[in-house]
Amino acid sequence: MRTSRPFRHRRTSSRTRLAALLTGVSVAAALLTGATAAHAADPPLRDLADAKGKAIGTAVTGSRLTGTYGEIAGTRFNWLTPGNAMKWESVEPSRGTYNWAEADRIVEFAEAHGQRVRGHTLVWHSQNPGWLTNGTWTADELSGLLDDHIATEVGRYKGRLAAWDVVNEPFDEDGTYRRTLWYDTLGEDYIAQALTAARAADPSADLYINDYNVEGVNAKSTALYNLVKSLKERGVPIDGVGLQAHLILGQVPATLQQNIQRFADLGVDVAITELDIRMQLPATQAELAQQAEEYEAVVAACVAVSRCTGVTVWGFTDSDSWIPDVFEGYGAATPYDENYAPKPAYGGIATALGGTTTTPPPTDACTATYTVTSQWNTGFTGQVRIACSGASLSSWKVAWTYGAGQRITQAWNAACTQTGTQVSCANAAYNGAVPDGGAVTFGFNAAWSGSNPVPTVTLA
Repeated sequence: MRTSRPFRHRRTSSRTRLAALLTGVSVAAALLTGATAAHAADPPLRDLADAKGKAIGTAVTGSRLTGTYGEIAGTRFNWLTPGNAMKWESVEPSRGTYNWAEADRIVEFAEAHGQRVRGHTLVWHSQNPGWLTNGTWTADELSGLLDDHIATEVGRYKGRLAAWDVVNEPFDEDGTYRRTLWYDTLGEDYIAQALTAARAADPSADLYINDYNVEGVNAKSTALYNLVKSLKERGVPIDGVGLQAHLILGQVPATLQQNIQRFADLGVDVAITELDIRMQLPATQAELAQQAEEYEAVVAACVAVSRCTGVTVWGFTDSDSWIPDVFEGYGAATPYDENYAPKPAYGGIATALGGTTTTPPPTDACTATYTVTSQWNTGFTGQVRIACSGASLSSWKVAWTYGAGQRITQAWNAACTQTGTQVSCANAAYNGAVPDGGAVTFGFNAAWSGSNPVPTVTLA
């Protein structure tokens, strides 16, 4: 099954909910400490990778590089890959008309954060503009378009990008060449032509061929191996091979390190370029623990081979993952959950890079209980009790949305703010710590008029 798909542009709408009956019957829901606090205790992966001389990267969406998303992308990783922004349909949607805004934003963000950029991707059978795929081209015409596109795009970023995925997914599963516009019109030498054009446009960038289901030794990876060997023998510029590594839980190839090594023995670098490990939903704690072991195994295989330059995850948060949109019933594939909290997989990566991490508590170890303690015609009093069993907190934060114009007028034992319908309450200076087996409570008064429906809580 084909596993490489466009980088996802979406925010999941699923959220953990907190609810309470107005009669005072309360229910528990998951509690999230602030996203920054949740990951701040863990070692930045980029520091660990730098110490190993390796890359640890992530694919990103340029428009999201603000707030918590931007803070994590800029501090936890030392390489960035544009998820979609450098693909042909993005940069040249109409012939001769270019749009560099998204790509420029990612490159500038990386430069501001001391990161390197992997260009992705110049020649592919997918995500091409309609004017290109629907055109009727002679071999000379298509060859000219290929050269011009590479010269324009690579030339724009000359000296600023460290590497390019020049050719993406040239093979079918059986190791034969994929029938594409490029292959059908130009033959297999379109690959050599693209690499040669990229070298001319930027002699300093490392040039890669990138493909999926080539992580272990199999017919497809052997075809890629033979191609790289042939290109090297012919003097065609080729610096590296990208193994995408869109993997399924329990199916990490046993021959991964062996395969990395055999490409390295050809005299080229190897990079794991699009790592994620998907599982059937809902994810269990056991599956997340297994996923952590498999992330660790993949990264460790790269660390063990000197010519493996590093690992890029295909999006660092489940809220930005392509998996649920393509593989029904699957997800939880990245190192961070949808609320930017590091999962055990983060710890697996850190361990493989020589670090140690704290293990996030189980999602149900600390709960918040919302109760309405009294109510009258214009207002009510409520309280929230935060309790832990099997974990502890050094700080806490709870947020919810009111549905009928209710407004917090006073709070005690917490700092509460409200903007519109959004309420956020965080611990006071003296009650942030919640020990295992302990609890803290805060209260508030609020105004209402006409109705007082149960609030829906979102994780802050």
